Amino acid sequence: MTYVIAQPCVDVKDKACIEECPVDCIYEGERSLYIHPDECVDCGACEPVCPVEAIYYEDDTPEEWADYYKANVEFFDDLGSPGGAAKMGVIKKDHPIIAVLPRRTRTDGQG
Repeated sequence: MTYVIAQPCVDVKDKACIEECPVDCIYEGERSLYIHPDECVDCGACEPVCPVEAIYYEDDTPEEWADYYKANVEFFDDLGSPGGAAKMGVIKKDHPIIAVLPRRTRTDGQG
């Protein structure tokens, strides 16, 4: 089991979760953040700090966002396990589930 970043993160990417993650397993795509399922230690530190409530324990992900588990796993298909997000920077892609979503405009003045 692992944590999943779902739709509320798309086009927001607050990154508070990245700061809290003790194992550096939250990677940044172009429009969303992704939790590496093999690097996540299920500590849960990321979930309570997410201001848009986009992070869920896999079994607790709302049904409407169930595909986001697949998106988080498949995002890493061609990357493997890099062993830490910080050294990767922004990865110039998103999973197709996210890439096809209409762009959202942020309301906090940040984008």
